[in-house]
Amino acid sequence: MERLKKLSAIIINHSIKVKKNDKVLITYQTNDASEFIKYLVKDILNAEGIPTVKYTNPELENLVKENITNALIENRKNIMKFEVEEYDSFIQIHSNLSDYYDKNIDTNLNNKLKESMQPYKDILVNKRHWVLLNYPSLVDAYKAKMTYDEFFNFSLDVMTAPYDKMYKDMLPLKELMEKTDKVRIVSPGTDITFSIKGLPAIICAGEANIPDGEVFTAPVRDSVNGTITYNTPSPYNGYVYHDVSLTFKDGKIVECHASNDEEKLKELFDTDEGSKYVGEFSFGLNPKIMNPMGDILFDEKIAGSIHFTPGSSYDECDNGNKSKVHFDMVLIQREEYGGGEIYLDDVLVRKDGKFVLPELENLNYED
Repeated sequence: MERLKKLSAIIINHSIKVKKNDKVLITYQTNDASEFIKYLVKDILNAEGIPTVKYTNPELENLVKENITNALIENRKNIMKFEVEEYDSFIQIHSNLSDYYDKNIDTNLNNKLKESMQPYKDILVNKRHWVLLNYPSLVDAYKAKMTYDEFFNFSLDVMTAPYDKMYKDMLPLKELMEKTDKVRIVSPGTDITFSIKGLPAIICAGEANIPDGEVFTAPVRDSVNGTITYNTPSPYNGYVYHDVSLTFKDGKIVECHASNDEEKLKELFDTDEGSKYVGEFSFGLNPKIMNPMGDILFDEKIAGSIHFTPGSSYDECDNGNKSKVHFDMVLIQREEYGGGEIYLDDVLVRKDGKFVLPELENLNYED
């Protein structure tokens, strides 16, 4: 299929830029992706790279995690250490078969596993080339309220966006954000302010997550004040939270609410000190992704949205906040979702999901 070939070419040539003798580890979770993986392998070989393919079954993986021991944690750590030392690039192909795989895994043991592997995950994310994508599944089609064929076609369309053009269109927003001190976000149930002074703005245009389309930064850690209410489903660690509302004082979450699993949400923000602070603020900018489906790889790119993320910051935009948690949650500000405004240094920049400054109009979605 031509679009699978195109997606493979984007990943190998644009995202991870495979060079001669680069070792590339492809991890996948379902045989549905086999045809796509063939294209990836061929493109890696054509670039004179060295591909390895690894299959992981999510149900079996989580069966192990549900019965995890200290010996298993040590083994997992050593496997990840080997992989990040052995490979130059990583292609992770997920397939969403359930939002609730992690539900029965002991939180403390899972956190211990994450903590043991964190140094090597940091190397993978910050020192290696990597791509993460979700191969279309029946579960995702259901969540997107589409037939599988409709969702497959939609996924391939948004994954193969014109990333070179997207990058150029994002440059004026990056420049504006890097000149900004104060941000204010206003929407139904939301009035929140924070500073992004001195922090870089990072363009995401197909280099890591697929699909892509965002520009992110981070708030000055102690600067967040006010309340934000998210209007999309928020999946994390085997739970899907709805109608999440967070209130901040001097950067710290002092109150949190959800219409379901509220006690579990409070427990999540007690994971460690950093889980109570925010590590990322981002504009969602993919003009082909318009509605939430409970898959954060898609939802955080929704046109006319932002995500505001409790937990760890990224090394490339480090505000000093570190945590085992990185909980992306999305607020859509288009008119049909209640509208809203974003002000940068008291200047209205986006209203009801559309940029109002001439230099940013290329980032607007089409009605």
